[in-house]
Amino acid sequence: MKDPKSDANDVGMYISREKIHPREVDGPFQRLRYLAVFVLLGIYYGIPWLQWDGRQAVLFDLPSRQFHIFALTFWPQDFVYLALLLIVAALSLFFFTALAGRLWCGYACPQTVWTEAFIWMERITEGNRQKRLKLDKSPWTREKLLRRGSKHLLWIVFALFTGFTFVGYFTPILELGQGLMQLSLGFWEWFWLLFYSLATWGNAGFLREQVCIYMCPYARFQSAMFDRNTLIISYDEERGEPRGGRARRVDPKAQGLGDCIDCNLCVQACPTGIDIREGLQYECIACAACIDACNGVMDKMEYPRGLIRYSTENAMAGKPARILRPRVLAYGVLLLAVLSGITYSLTQRIPLSVEVLADRNVVYREVDWETIENVYTVRILNKDREAHTYEISVDGLPGIEALVSDEPVRVSAASTDSVVVRVRVPRSALDGPGNPFQLTLQSTADPAVKTVNTARFNGPRE
Repeated sequence: MKDPKSDANDVGMYISREKIHPREVDGPFQRLRYLAVFVLLGIYYGIPWLQWDGRQAVLFDLPSRQFHIFALTFWPQDFVYLALLLIVAALSLFFFTALAGRLWCGYACPQTVWTEAFIWMERITEGNRQKRLKLDKSPWTREKLLRRGSKHLLWIVFALFTGFTFVGYFTPILELGQGLMQLSLGFWEWFWLLFYSLATWGNAGFLREQVCIYMCPYARFQSAMFDRNTLIISYDEERGEPRGGRARRVDPKAQGLGDCIDCNLCVQACPTGIDIREGLQYECIACAACIDACNGVMDKMEYPRGLIRYSTENAMAGKPARILRPRVLAYGVLLLAVLSGITYSLTQRIPLSVEVLADRNVVYREVDWETIENVYTVRILNKDREAHTYEISVDGLPGIEALVSDEPVRVSAASTDSVVVRVRVPRSALDGPGNPFQLTLQSTADPAVKTVNTARFNGPRE
């Protein structure tokens, strides 16, 4: 039988979460964060309303398999650009992390951006940090119900607008708005609108820092990208310790104290609730709120700024620090190379795609003793926003000629069409069953719109 006294020695494996109410601070880093929030949210909510050449500027039209981004229209055949975009995102993450830690997390991560917006609404309805802490502990009264209710009302409206905007990237947002007013949206439009709204409300309103601490994998492997020359948020322990309270204008050295007055404002300002004075921790999202909070205290105490600052491990240890080093330069060069490649590819991109398919039913046909014929289906994808008439020509074998069933070959804007092409070659020009030749498709209105495909002409084995 278990001894009841042994319960006193039991150690719980989990602790209840204490809700974090970050203290509002002012400083250059926080102003930079606020600017990032305004710009990023402005881009997210504003872009779907922009019009370009008679259509929505950015629209991912899944039913039509067309992805419009301002002047560019991408098709499923262009998914290589999506792969390149993911490579750019990965290289950017590596570059900025090696250079200055978790800048992405502190300034541009959607979880950070929307959480900051939700905290602003919380401050508007419930007050500053002290008032929110007091409200949490107070019993349910009419005032508490009104404050909490107004907060969640703002959260829900903002989350619904977020979900509406998200769906607006896939369904024209003007049509989406009209359908929403008439309650005539389709099942999947309702589903994603409500799902994304619920995800925003839950992640930014309730989970907050738990997403960064427990759910985000980046927090776990970020240290693999750090080295002793990475700029990280650091506490100058040699200058700050031993910490302790003291009167203003008192020489801390005379009392055997460091510059840290142990006010805990750096902890109160941290959105993940860590104490940076205990060293860099994986929960730190590099928002630099602790730097602004500490600098404000240093100003009031008339101490030098920088007790908490961006620095490197080498610099904190009194060793030379190198910001530009092989790892950073390698990431930067690779990132620049991929971006240059994407830019060049887009500028040289031809709004035309062609697929040549040989007839599988009849490998070849003898027109007469001197001539062999193959039949091909040419699938033409016109990626341009205007119709084109194309000329088809063949080359690469002596005496080769093409007979097109439909003259002229005209394909409407942003659409596909197929045309049957019969290719004839003299028997004497063939060497075995597989003879490569080139099929060229060129716009009659714009000679630059041209593509050349290599196909194989089948003949008899002799």
